[in-house]
Amino acid sequence: MGGVVGKVESPKKVLTAETKLEAKMVEVMQKRASLGSHMRSFDSIILKFPKIDESLRTCKSIFERFDEDSNGVIDQEEMKRCFQKLEISFSDEEIEDFFKACDINEDMGIKYNEFIVLLCLVYLLKDDQTALHAKLRMRMPNLEATFETLVDAFVFLDKNKDGYVSKSEMVEAINETTSGERSSGRIAMKRFEEMDWDKNGMVNFKEFLFAFTRWVGIDELEDEE
Repeated sequence: MGGVVGKVESPKKVLTAETKLEAKMVEVMQKRASLGSHMRSFDSIILKFPKIDESLRTCKSIFERFDEDSNGVIDQEEMKRCFQKLEISFSDEEIEDFFKACDINEDMGIKYNEFIVLLCLVYLLKDDQTALHAKLRMRMPNLEATFETLVDAFVFLDKNKDGYVSKSEMVEAINETTSGERSSGRIAMKRFEEMDWDKNGMVNFKEFLFAFTRWVGIDELEDEE
């Protein structure tokens, strides 16, 4: 059995959400975290990668349909029409917030992996959850279960239920396995660095989603094309 990796002792940062969208995302994740997670180890998350990968790739045809000019990205006007076709109502301000949040490269276009993050955030944050879930289920079967798995995985990592994942929480999560084995701190730090897109030392759900698309190979699918 390997050595136990020590927890990071520095106090956890207190973050203030930068946008209304992020504030709502953190609030929703805090509520989800209060319900607990079905995950028992980081290994149990990894075991779900193939099924999650298969489910997320089914979004490709949806993405291509909404990419009306077939240039490989969805612009803000195409995104508005995307929501209209999905019968999902948002104000212009909310649509702009979603666009800015998911256009992580700031290139004024939503790529395929960003589109997946967009759909998951819409699923998580829409006020009329029952109606939205029914619509998404009809158009994209199996995605609801996949999104719930991603939420569950984040909740497992968010040990103190504040809506963010810290380095120390990532180390703790990597160390927990059903067999009692301990993984190396290098793995925990590497995974955390992959998630911490803005390098502020804390990971929100959006950053986690972007990392997850890379972990299951969605970025590689884009590169192949």
